[in-house]
Amino acid sequence: MTTQMDNDLVHLRLILVSGKTQDFTFSPNDSATDIAKHVFDHWPAGWEEEQVSSPSILRLIFQGRFLHGNVTLGALKLPPGRTTVMHLVARETLPEPNSHGQRNREKTTESNCCLLL
Repeated sequence: MTTQMDNDLVHLRLILVSGKTQDFTFSPNDSATDIAKHVFDHWPAGWEEEQVSSPSILRLIFQGRFLHGNVTLGALKLPPGRTTVMHLVARETLPEPNSHGQRNREKTTESNCCLLL
């Protein structure tokens, strides 16, 4: 029998760059930092080659965007009862929140070049 509490849990399938996957279950109140720490503390068997030295460099990517440490799963409005896939990567720093990558830079009409005299 499933309790209401079970229905509120968030099921994540984390994928490493190597393609290895592992399923985890979290509370909607858990943040990206909480998830990184949990995964680090419970590093799955079979992921030994990808082991990192600290949870602080583990980053989650959801729908092509890095999740900053304080973002909770509840804030993402993930569909209940379904497994959500996220990528887990080792990266020291995150891009700036306003950085939209090369794709948006190409759409702008302003030039980023300079004239040297």
